[in-house]
Amino acid sequence: MLKALAFNSTLKSSSASEASSTGKLLELISEEFRKHGVETETIRLADHDIKPGVTSDEGLGDAWPAIREKVLQADILLIGTPIWLGQTSSVCKRALERMDAFLEETDDQGRMVSYGKVAAVAVVGNEDGAHHVSAEVYQALNDVGFTIPANAVAYWVGEAMGSTNFVDLKTTPEEVQTMISMLARNTAHLAGLLKASQYPGEEG
Repeated sequence: MLKALAFNSTLKSSSASEASSTGKLLELISEEFRKHGVETETIRLADHDIKPGVTSDEGLGDAWPAIREKVLQADILLIGTPIWLGQTSSVCKRALERMDAFLEETDDQGRMVSYGKVAAVAVVGNEDGAHHVSAEVYQALNDVGFTIPANAVAYWVGEAMGSTNFVDLKTTPEEVQTMISMLARNTAHLAGLLKASQYPGEEG
């Protein structure tokens, strides 16, 4: 059984009465993951006090160390983010910044703690920018040691200046469902391969 950890990077905490479009897309991906033997746990980042910084522990009250442990226990990291001002959300950026510490956290063969883990991206918003946002997140994840499968992004964007959110849709558009299916299938496949055969390290 493969394990996925999903980050819901909505700016709304779970106490907000308004539903999260990011959460809806992550739920659809999680359902698809189950078809491929992947169980998903979702963390709503806005519910946690993730301190600013680039280390794995920023001291008293920092929620990141416990979240980091879940990242390391998972085979797949799924980053879900809305588009805000044409960019990833601030809580998404904070999580990515905290994983910068992985650059220095290596084993005796020079492999980062994230090596062998696969990552995918989910993006929602009411404006253009899904490709820009996924590119930003892809690059950050690759920098800190994650592997990106083919077609490992699912997104939905509404009309510019529009009022309809993804969570408001009665049915999932066929194109979005196709992206979800490819993301789940390719990500689960690659995670299984890497779990069975880790990247080689530096020769001693």
